[in-house]
Amino acid sequence: MKLFGPLYERALQWSRHRHAPALLTGLSVAEAVVFPVMPEVMLAPMALAQPRRAFRFATYSLAGSMVGAVFGYLLGLFAYELVQPLLASLGWVERIDKEVEYLRGVVAQSPWKAFWILVLAGFTPIPLKIFTWASGIVGVPMLPFLASMLVGRGKRVYLVALAIRLGGERAQAALHRWIEPIGWIAVALLAAIGGYLAWRAQGG
Repeated sequence: MKLFGPLYERALQWSRHRHAPALLTGLSVAEAVVFPVMPEVMLAPMALAQPRRAFRFATYSLAGSMVGAVFGYLLGLFAYELVQPLLASLGWVERIDKEVEYLRGVVAQSPWKAFWILVLAGFTPIPLKIFTWASGIVGVPMLPFLASMLVGRGKRVYLVALAIRLGGERAQAALHRWIEPIGWIAVALLAAIGGYLAWRAQGG
């Protein structure tokens, strides 16, 4: 986040705006398509200011992320070559191409294997837009794609809301400090569960 200090500060300002729920939803849409700041930056202080509405705010963010995920998917599916120069200027092309090749191999095996990969992606600090675009370019079936976005991003925003509801300001400070380690620990756990299920499915 330090690379995007001004945007980070702007998101914090939005969290105190009288139209903060709408701005949070809009930020969540934009983050899934192109914006580089995670919506949790707004969600955490909003939940801290109004703890009883924390889960409602998380739902707004999740709804925005789902809409943005569909936009990113459709842009990847229909407009990737058109916007490739813009993505190149943002430094995302190499990363998107890498994920495209990986997802293409996964989808060739099973669309629902792609589901598990995208669930993990939705819960990590890796920008969601990388995976929404890549999924559209590859043509991941829409049902596994939407299900993975719902589960992966839903876990993140509701975990933030729960942490703030239970821990208050201390939880918010800890979240900003430890968001990446928490995300990667969750990834490791989910990967272990996914690997175990795959092993069992193969008759291990």
